[in-house]
Amino acid sequence: MFKFIGAAIGFFFLGKNFFGAFIGFLIGSLIDNYANISGQIKSKGGAEDVFTYYKQHSSAGSGDFANMLIALSAAVMRADGKVIRAELDYVKSFFSQQFGPQFSVAHLQTLKHYVNGGEIPLEKICSDIKLRTQVEVRIQLMHYLFGIAKADGHVADVELQILKRIANLMEVPQADFESVKNMFYRDVNSDYTVLGIESNATEEEIKKAYRQMAIRYHPDKVAAMGDEYQKGAQEKFQKIQESYENIKKQRGMN
Repeated sequence: MFKFIGAAIGFFFLGKNFFGAFIGFLIGSLIDNYANISGQIKSKGGAEDVFTYYKQHSSAGSGDFANMLIALSAAVMRADGKVIRAELDYVKSFFSQQFGPQFSVAHLQTLKHYVNGGEIPLEKICSDIKLRTQVEVRIQLMHYLFGIAKADGHVADVELQILKRIANLMEVPQADFESVKNMFYRDVNSDYTVLGIESNATEEEIKKAYRQMAIRYHPDKVAAMGDEYQKGAQEKFQKIQESYENIKKQRGMN
């Protein structure tokens, strides 16, 4: 319907020519497609239908990873029963930075489908992600999801619960989950937890832990996902270096 309305509007308001009608028809077609997909999801509304939508938008390569991010982002955004502007802005900013020119309205439309659709089947989606990715990529996903949760300045308990659930479903090691969590959800021992050690660790244990974490969290670990994902990995790697420097400063280590 909208494609014909768009064609008419384009014809009369863009110079009464074929070009104007064509532009209007094209825009109207996009609106029709969006409405059809939204209607299908809203009319069915079940977890099975959302998972079908997820599978339809999954493909090999970076597009697959983007769909994983969007589906899990929606789950975290919906965790506390409301979706706030800060969370949406964070997601938009992330995709804009990570995907650059490839970022489009389609990403936001897909996110809207997950946010407004039926129950998100986390078990099935996380199982699919676990089969498709290495653990380093799943850890990177958790780092991104914690960023969404803290977009409003605070990681709420309900958000922390769903983040734990996602990590468990994707079989992210507990030590890695705690490390990433303490990059955002900090206490007096967070710098030590980021490195995976206790606050009473010796200087040699601290240095050894840093070397191990620097290797484990190096951005090269997700290099297979493409250059656009190096930014997020670099941010996570930087937080490990900051925790190490904080401990060195506190203890007066060389």
